[in-house]
Amino acid sequence: MHVVSEDELHDEFFPSIPSPESAAGWQAPTELEQHLYKLSRADNGYAYLRTLATEGVYYPVRLDHAREAAEDEYPMLTVDTSDGRVVAQVYTAGVLPRPHPYLVYEYATLGALAHVVPEQVDVLAVNAATPCEHFFLTDDEEREVWLDLHHELFEPDELMDRVVTRRTRVPEPGALLHGLACGAHLCFRNGDAWNTAHWHGMGYQGEVTRISRDWGVDSREDWLRTQEGLLERELSSSAWNDVLGARNMLLEGANGATDHWRDHVEASLRAGARRSLTPTDDPDFMSMVARARDLVGKILRYEARFRADGLLPPDGIVRSAAAWDIGRASKMARWGLGARYATETEAHTALERASRRAQEIYGSWEEFSAGYILGRCLHFDEEHFGSWYTTVLEAHRELTTDPDSPWLTVPFTTP
Repeated sequence: MHVVSEDELHDEFFPSIPSPESAAGWQAPTELEQHLYKLSRADNGYAYLRTLATEGVYYPVRLDHAREAAEDEYPMLTVDTSDGRVVAQVYTAGVLPRPHPYLVYEYATLGALAHVVPEQVDVLAVNAATPCEHFFLTDDEEREVWLDLHHELFEPDELMDRVVTRRTRVPEPGALLHGLACGAHLCFRNGDAWNTAHWHGMGYQGEVTRISRDWGVDSREDWLRTQEGLLERELSSSAWNDVLGARNMLLEGANGATDHWRDHVEASLRAGARRSLTPTDDPDFMSMVARARDLVGKILRYEARFRADGLLPPDGIVRSAAAWDIGRASKMARWGLGARYATETEAHTALERASRRAQEIYGSWEEFSAGYILGRCLHFDEEHFGSWYTTVLEAHRELTTDPDSPWLTVPFTTP
């Protein structure tokens, strides 16, 4: 089901960015467009193409056509000019417009574009109606150049594990911007601009495929259920925060000692069993107690590694793993918008809720990050301290040191 809100109907189908009036130049949305602007002004079309070959582009498609297309079909909007030529429009990520209820953008590498652009197209317009626009012919020889550059330059891994920050058309400081920053770990991993509210992600089909493959989300109803589950912290093990909560209670006690953390966890479980009239000698209950006691040890070992790696201070602990769900909720809001399962209003509301949840539980971005990493490790790593841990440790270090990181530019506590 495709839901369209009246206040989301608009006529911003394609980018339209005026040229700069001053000689000082143009403040581009990201460093990519800033570089393309310089190349366009220098009329260096070959260097411009080489840059596109490393990043890829997006092309417009009617939503109904995108949904009806077969697996080997690639519909693309084209424009007929007054002089009889056919033009195809493509754009880099930074200039893409606000998502439209009936128009989507698909992602393509420069190599894929050589096959996707219809044969009848005469001109490829890149970033048309922006200061960094450039135009190319689309004959067979030119398409061969695109393919050659793609094979030479496109390295998808180089588009990942980086901090990307938009310079223009970003939300004002507040709950929405803070909610976007809550997804910084995943934005870093995927190489996405963390402060993009007008989300297109991997392109329409890319977003649909992503949340179907990774989350089993294939409809609006699936998205609503998954988004709410993440915001309410219901999609990860409740045992994690029960066990962490037991230590928090001990810390708030008279002497703050946690020496008896395992015993306190077991006592809490037994008290709950008595209230629910569950026999404490039941094998399933005894197994649950054993798992909870084991979990205490696992958390202690992860925290020791976190302290050794500088992720926690020398005496630091993780008070909650809720950030694992909150951080993913921040990205799920955007993925839902990209797949058109969510309206823009719903996505932004979910982001603002993620912001509130984070601030209710944590006191800093460093605490939030440690909670996210512990949740990821408990979910996937099984104490191997392999890539499930090392990749987010790298992200934590970059996000707490890169001057463009949201965690250095967005205060953790918002009014």
